[in-house]
Amino acid sequence: MGQAESESDGLPSPGGPSPDRPAETDRLPPGQRLQRGWPVTHYGPVPKFRPERWEFRVFGATADGDKRGWSHEEFTALGWATVEADLHCVTRFSVIGAEWGGVPARTLLGLVPPAPSVTHVMVWAEYGYSANLRLADFTAPHTVFATHKDGEPLTAEHGYPVRLVVPHLYAWKGPKWVRGIEYMTADRRGFWEERGYHNIGDPWREQRYSYQEEAGDGPGL
Repeated sequence: MGQAESESDGLPSPGGPSPDRPAETDRLPPGQRLQRGWPVTHYGPVPKFRPERWEFRVFGATADGDKRGWSHEEFTALGWATVEADLHCVTRFSVIGAEWGGVPARTLLGLVPPAPSVTHVMVWAEYGYSANLRLADFTAPHTVFATHKDGEPLTAEHGYPVRLVVPHLYAWKGPKWVRGIEYMTADRRGFWEERGYHNIGDPWREQRYSYQEEAGDGPGL
């Protein structure tokens, strides 16, 4: 994924051609193709949303040692932000210039700070699905727990009620149907990372598969 450039994040700028903004094809990372529409890609069945049972949790190595949880109503009331960002799927299609609306990751970090020793987070979703992220990727200003795309609520197939969007990484690093965040003091591979996908997942470096990893990119398989 990509994100609007600012002095703070230094990532590629979305939008139409201009001296500062490249054409759509220039915004494609290596090996990607421009996609019109938004294909549905996921592993396993689409979970049924039950608002009375739904809870979002932050746990693990928190600064105070406690965990925190919110109901769906409480979570969606935490705050709202929009992010214009591209989505780059490891299957080689890219959706350019989407607007994502939801709760910024930094909002949760402010409510439940991690311990100083935290280096990574594990994003947990329905059915035990998981994706690991470096803390620096999670804390980036454009990382958002999206509930909407282009002003409309996400569909169930695309992750309703909440999916994580990490615009500068491949889309699998932003799971659908997210239910919680675990703060970790050491890296641990998530679902696809244990099954041969790259531990970091930077599309601009084409970090697709674990055999491409270099020393320091992640824990051993």
